[in-house]
Amino acid sequence: SSETFWTTTGMFPQEFVIGFPKCVKISKVAIQCYLVRTLRIERSVSKDPVDFEPCVEKDLQHTEGQLQMEEFPLPDFQATYLRFIIKSGFDHFVSVHRVMAEGP
Repeated sequence: SSETFWTTTGMFPQEFVIGFPKCVKISKVAIQCYLVRTLRIERSVSKDPVDFEPCVEKDLQHTEGQLQMEEFPLPDFQATYLRFIIKSGFDHFVSVHRVMAEGP
């Protein structure tokens, strides 16, 4: 539900990690968020959430009063964990409403 969300505590960077039961193939990651300025996605293929490597970093467009919807195509991509790092925001507090990972 886009009515529920995770919000930052007011300072940057902020991060959260999503784990999968095993290493999976991912073709695309999409995120719905609000007031995020710079987002970096990293991955780990380790059994534990360590040894992250950068995958993509993007400056998002400010959309006043609307959720930002960004898609990141990731061809030939595998991950056990995804770490989302919000490096900066358009306000002190930003929110993440949905994260979707698609794959075969």
